[in-house]
Amino acid sequence: MTIFAGLQAPENSTMISQVTIDKIIDTARIEDVVQDFVPLKRRGVNLIGLCPFHKEKTPSFNVSPSKGIFKCFGCGKGGNAVNFIMEHEQLDWISAIKYLAKKYRIEIEDRELTEEEKKLGSERESMLIVSAFAQKFFSRILNESEEGIAIGLSYFRERGFNDTIIEKFQLGYCPEGKSIFTDEALKNGYKLEFLEKTGLSVVKDTHNYFDRFSGRVMFPVFSISGRVIAFGGRTLKSDKNIAKYLNSPESAIYHKSQTLYGLYQAKTAIQQNDKCILVEGYTDVLALHQAGIENVVASSGTSLTKDQIQIIRRFTANVTILYDGDPAGIKASLRGIDMLLEEGLNIKILLLPDNHDPDSFAKKHNYSFLVDYFKQHEQDFIHFKSKLLSDEAKNDPVKRTYMISDIVRTISVIDDSIKRTVYLQECSRLLKIPEHTLFQETAKYRRKNIEDKRKAEERAHLPESVPIAPPVPSFINEELYCEPYEKELIRLMLLYGEHSIFENLGDEAYDEPHSTIKISEYIINEIKNDELEFKNLKYRKVFLHAEELIFRGITPTVEMFINNKDPEISKVAADVCSPGYQLSAIWAKHHLNVEPEERHLDQVVPRVLVSYKRRIMEQHREEAIKRLQELQHNPASETGEIENIQLRLTQLNSLINKCARLYNCVVIK
Repeated sequence: MTIFAGLQAPENSTMISQVTIDKIIDTARIEDVVQDFVPLKRRGVNLIGLCPFHKEKTPSFNVSPSKGIFKCFGCGKGGNAVNFIMEHEQLDWISAIKYLAKKYRIEIEDRELTEEEKKLGSERESMLIVSAFAQKFFSRILNESEEGIAIGLSYFRERGFNDTIIEKFQLGYCPEGKSIFTDEALKNGYKLEFLEKTGLSVVKDTHNYFDRFSGRVMFPVFSISGRVIAFGGRTLKSDKNIAKYLNSPESAIYHKSQTLYGLYQAKTAIQQNDKCILVEGYTDVLALHQAGIENVVASSGTSLTKDQIQIIRRFTANVTILYDGDPAGIKASLRGIDMLLEEGLNIKILLLPDNHDPDSFAKKHNYSFLVDYFKQHEQDFIHFKSKLLSDEAKNDPVKRTYMISDIVRTISVIDDSIKRTVYLQECSRLLKIPEHTLFQETAKYRRKNIEDKRKAEERAHLPESVPIAPPVPSFINEELYCEPYEKELIRLMLLYGEHSIFENLGDEAYDEPHSTIKISEYIINEIKNDELEFKNLKYRKVFLHAEELIFRGITPTVEMFINNKDPEISKVAADVCSPGYQLSAIWAKHHLNVEPEERHLDQVVPRVLVSYKRRIMEQHREEAIKRLQELQHNPASETGEIENIQLRLTQLNSLINKCARLYNCVVIK
């Protein structure tokens, strides 16, 4: 029995043939898949962008089209196209394969899951399936039932929305009644447990439940990849005791603070226009889309959050805040400015005329008028705040002082020093305040911001009680001690396993021509012959998989590991094969003697192997020294054991020195 996955798909994927799986993996291009979610820019032979798995302002997310892998050097995540979809969409392996099949229009011979397979499905996937059913049900009721057409569809028609928009955003209607939807879902085999967890049904007990959205028009909320994760429902009743809008509760698939309504439909237009228009409500998004302006998303009635800003930043650095011109809209605009600036985005503010919101304004004007109006009336935040606060301050010096301080405080959150300087110069011109005064005030705010962040971080990491420091471990952690070498050996084996080197290189006892051997075999033989074993479990898994392939007469290639059905093997392969650095064009131009690594494999591979073995011997030497010290301080110690350890130390020192002389070994950090 082995601890590696082999070349077959996981057991839960047997519903799709291996031929189809291989076709999907071969067809999927990592850059195509990633660019559905992350804007990428070319850097040399690779592509870079902002990592979708952690917050960052400087791109550290790399995509290698030639290797078919992605790797973030910030958070460490990596893998192939399947791994990316699994990580980003929180899908299991088979669901990620189906996602790619749909993207590339590859037909799969699927079959109905058995009851047992349904039970084994993940909770999250089950909730997504229930949500998809709900969306189809609500859309069907809206368009085909008498109640849906008379009430729901009539409402959308009265609001001016056409069939294209209704279809594009999959709008629907939940029929009036206690549990019409829930009963239909249960009849179709969906579990009450997941209906409750998605918030579609409110459950008192097994026999007492009701529809959360009864009698409401429905606005499905989509993930970036287009899966339904939540709903917003609007009542059509005038009863003031009933909430006008009702949203799905937080769940395993839906986090309101991390979701932007309309992003799935808008993401392509945002990238094409290099701008995101931010509005407040569902119908604002629908109306602007219908008018032809598609690069628009909504914060769905919630205050703008840092998570939402980070999502926008993946697609563009430019945001126009488009809110109502009433006091509430102005207040909402001011709320978001500082947060957007702090995250490094470029902001414009566009307030609409009185008595207009984006919905009504978009329906009143055509596309050309809207585009021209937006260009002419959007302002940067300096002009917006200056005009707004100047109108409030007028001739009151106290209010004017507050106004200036408020603007300077906003500018102080900008990290980019050049951008900050430009804004301060513009502020000086508009407010007729000396530049040096504004710079001094900004510096004060920045120092305070830094100090506040430092204190917050200290509070976050402060333990509830100060623990007693544990003793220093007696022995070295061999996994950590040897891990860099194990990683390097795996990297060489995966990248250059098919290359050949001299098997007897450096041994002067051979008179005949030296034989050659594949690098993958050479590394495996060296490790096995010395009865060594990788201590890091993930590297050991890859090593044993390579050993199994060679035993079967197959020379391992990097593609076999990157596209392996075992996500752990695939991620390790992507991690170790992702280059941390690339030569700049200038360096390559003026340093022509820099040669690629593969030209020196006959030196590189043996050197790393010898360094690895030396490292292991150094660890054993340290353990032997510690044991010797313990024995020497114990009067009851036997002389024979002390002599054996001293002899062992002599042998280890001799071998370590020989290794050092042989290849001038250095420690890999």
